[in-house]
Amino acid sequence: MSESERSYGGRSAAERAAVRRERLVAATIATLAGGGEPGTTMTAICAEAGLTERYFYESFRNRDEAMVAALDSVATEMTAAALSALTEHAGDPSRQVRAAITAVVDLIGDSPAKGRVAVVESTGTAALRARRHQLLAGFAELVGDEAQHVFGAAAWPPERARLHGLLFAAGFAEVLASWLGEELPLSRAELVDLGSDLLHAVQQRR
Repeated sequence: MSESERSYGGRSAAERAAVRRERLVAATIATLAGGGEPGTTMTAICAEAGLTERYFYESFRNRDEAMVAALDSVATEMTAAALSALTEHAGDPSRQVRAAITAVVDLIGDSPAKGRVAVVESTGTAALRARRHQLLAGFAELVGDEAQHVFGAAAWPPERARLHGLLFAAGFAEVLASWLGEELPLSRAELVDLGSDLLHAVQQRR
């Protein structure tokens, strides 16, 4: 058995590498949120993770790749939270929308670092901006597709719903960025009200 295949502490080499990658992603989120793109160096990420540069290069080719992985991690968590809330309240459109928005707002409110990575620091480099653009398109498609299930006959046709989804995703992201920056003196409940009303307005035909 090779060194790379050997198991230590009940974990294989691949499992240990996956754990180190998770630590590096978490460290990148914390570093990017705390110091912005200029402060998010490989050295800073490794220090935050408590790992050496050797392990950084085990997971990432460069810091841009690490920052994009951090953004992807937050986006995946936000999507999962929203979809879980929609499923939990299936059959009640108003409760579904409010629960999904609440899930996102709570995630950002409880973990401001993740929120900053998602809606503030995601424009810090060309690589982040490109990934943010892709993620917004993905969110727009998700919102438009889910609207078909949530609102049924009252929903806009699929292609129009996806365009409206882009308006919602991009617009609410800017609202969240202002809220995190304390430029909008809104409570969580008020923010949820705003997001819910906005989603109803853009996805339901009157």
